[in-house]
Amino acid sequence: MLVLEYKAVVKKSQSTAINEAIRTSQFVRNKVLRYWMDNRGVGKKELYQYNTQLRAEFEFVKDLNSHACQASVENVERAISRFFDNCKKNKPGSSGYPRFKKDARSVEYKTSGWKLHPTKRRITFSDKKGIGELKLLGKWDIHTYPLDLIKRVRIVRRADGYYVQFCVKVDIITESRTGDGEIGLFRWLRVLLL
Repeated sequence: MLVLEYKAVVKKSQSTAINEAIRTSQFVRNKVLRYWMDNRGVGKKELYQYNTQLRAEFEFVKDLNSHACQASVENVERAISRFFDNCKKNKPGSSGYPRFKKDARSVEYKTSGWKLHPTKRRITFSDKKGIGELKLLGKWDIHTYPLDLIKRVRIVRRADGYYVQFCVKVDIITESRTGDGEIGLFRWLRVLLL
């Protein structure tokens, strides 16, 4: 995965909505983790079913995109599997027991809940939290990737503002060095000229 990050231009009402989405994502993660702690032996299916129950029970959870809630469940699932892997490998020190998030700083959307503008300089979040359209600042490397390769979009809160991260699925091909003394740029130019 390749992560491309852009600074977001955010209005005050949008920052409130983003903070609410981040808190909701943290709430879902912590509730699912508590459910796993209280009910040992539950699997992946039960965690997702509990997520569905949370969406039915709490209106503010229902306002967050369902894929964003699922991403929070996936974070818990990764933490649990990492804990069990560390226990199986007898890693010295603490095994990394899953912990509650006290101060989450991001919310992650999967393939829905967002739409990139055709110019790829703006992104619109369409859940009921009211984030709306954000203007993106930065280098425009995102233009080189098709939209179907963008697997996740994160909104990250930092001290100097908000950032939007695009997780792009790319296959990295490493070429071994040839014995004829060519280096990257010259080899690339030679391929273009042929």
